[in-house]
Amino acid sequence: MKHVIALDVGGTGIKAGLIGAGGELLHRTQLATRRERGPDAVVESILDLAAELRGHGERHLGEPAVAVGVAVPGIIDSATGTAVYAANLGWRDVPLGALLSNRLGDLPVALGHDVRTGGLAESRIGAGRDVDRFLFLALGTGIAGAIGIGGRIEAGANGAAGEIGHIVVRPGGTRCACGQLGCLEQFASASAVGRAWAAAAGRPKADAADCVRELAAGDPRAVAVWQQAVAALADGLVTAVTLLDPRTVIIGGGLAEAGEVLLTPLRAAIGRRLTFQRPPAVVPAALGGTAGCLGAGLMAWDLLDTLGP
Repeated sequence: MKHVIALDVGGTGIKAGLIGAGGELLHRTQLATRRERGPDAVVESILDLAAELRGHGERHLGEPAVAVGVAVPGIIDSATGTAVYAANLGWRDVPLGALLSNRLGDLPVALGHDVRTGGLAESRIGAGRDVDRFLFLALGTGIAGAIGIGGRIEAGANGAAGEIGHIVVRPGGTRCACGQLGCLEQFASASAVGRAWAAAAGRPKADAADCVRELAAGDPRAVAVWQQAVAALADGLVTAVTLLDPRTVIIGGGLAEAGEVLLTPLRAAIGRRLTFQRPPAVVPAALGGTAGCLGAGLMAWDLLDTLGP
């Protein structure tokens, strides 16, 4: 069966799989990123996992993969296959496309931004399928967005469109890995909520999921942490709504697993902040944690279409 290799590299884990010509997920696996080992070790993990997937396809699907799609965070140069900058992985100018192609026997490699790739999947087979203009937001280790316009995802002039996580919402606040003070992702990402809750609860290993559980139980400390995160997220989104005027905001990523516990107060907070702007619909992502991997697969098939027979 014809298939492509798809990898979605995040700050916490690498989600990967084999994707059929119709976008179906034929096989999936996952590996911890373990970014504490350093940027070179993360690259080696990606190469090893891709080689493992190639072997799996040959053994179980009867033929080797025909291309690779890989989604990574930060700023990327799709034309050269270079991960230009990824703050959460410590990458600068990593020629990931060439490294993967060399490791996998010169397979063509499509490199894309992780959240824009997830937005591509949501656009074609998810919550943005029938929406002409949307903003897809992924709340994970960091925060980034994908701008959907007329069925395509806008990359920007320099491959950096949608980096809403680095809008400053709390001037003079916590220093971000990008170098600025007070970036949105330092206050409203899943990792930021986890850090704030761990400090408030006095439990160093607590995370965002723990905060959501205690929020449901009515813990006032969890309520305060959650309200602060929602307020910061609403501030960032009002800036984005003012600039982009999306019809729909699609919320994905790990923090979105909280569902209406997040979306209901977020809609209200956005509504309170808007003046002349028309409020967008705020909806959950449809593809969950598989969006980036599916999008990477779609991106690989798109590359093959441009290369021809």
